[in-house]
Amino acid sequence: MIKDEMSLNEIIDEVRNINYKEAIRLLRDLYELELRARERGNVDDIKVQDFLIIIPRDTIVAVIGDIHGDLLSLKFILNTILNRDILKIGHVVFLGDYVDRGAYSVEVFLTLAKLQILYPGRVFLLRGNHEPPYDLMPYPHDLPYQVVNKFGSKGERVYEEFMRIFNELYVAAIVEGRLLMVHGGIPVGMKKIEDIALAPRLHPDKPHLEEILWNDPTEYTDTWAYSPRGAGKLFGRTITLKALQILGVKAIIRGHEPCPSGYKFNHNGHVLTLFSRKGAPYFNEKGAFLILDTKELSRSSDIIGVLKRGIVTF
Repeated sequence: MIKDEMSLNEIIDEVRNINYKEAIRLLRDLYELELRARERGNVDDIKVQDFLIIIPRDTIVAVIGDIHGDLLSLKFILNTILNRDILKIGHVVFLGDYVDRGAYSVEVFLTLAKLQILYPGRVFLLRGNHEPPYDLMPYPHDLPYQVVNKFGSKGERVYEEFMRIFNELYVAAIVEGRLLMVHGGIPVGMKKIEDIALAPRLHPDKPHLEEILWNDPTEYTDTWAYSPRGAGKLFGRTITLKALQILGVKAIIRGHEPCPSGYKFNHNGHVLTLFSRKGAPYFNEKGAFLILDTKELSRSSDIIGVLKRGIVTF
């Protein structure tokens, strides 16, 4: 059950019928929540280091990839998480790309905003490349049209609030000693954890934010190459292993890339991609997300096996 006896269906119905004033208030509430956590340096037992959250090592974590306005997939994922009591015993991390390319971008993000407000130490929304700074706009970016379609002449004001909160979203999450979670990938020139934690503050002087949001793993080089996306880079196995050593973790979980089966592995299992929505325009056969007891990563050297057992496909 959702906190305060509010069911998931009630939350979704509320955001589907929300007016522009309520939408603005909800987005501002999330904005204030993010700012307070950053100022305090924590939210409940979770350490907040600028735009990075650090989760204690032995926990159950659910990790969800791109949703892109697919409310049906989101509802299935959230019902699975609720049925397994993850909001009581673990943490839920969304990897970004909540909006664009789906009919319910507004409703998806507002549902997740409401959920993070209800569970501030349990639910975390990371930033994707479709939650962009103004100088890194993806294509297509149809959120502004959906907002105007939903709220009419007040839609521009609501869109401004969307862009405002996007700038405050976390860009990465770490489960200590276990996992790094980001939307796209790791900065290829990363030398210390602050290169991730401070990436939005360093933008655009340093490329770290762009690369966190836009990078993709590749098997065709051990180092890095320019990305055909026109933003970010392709990073190879050497870059991954260096990042794992710097951060003291065993694997990287990321989204950003459509996968026919909903997930894929790169770099000998050290990088797992999750894509958590189905349907047009991607037409992937399955979506996938992860529910993992992170203690298992300390008990086995079979990273692929451990991660694969936690993957839920639908």
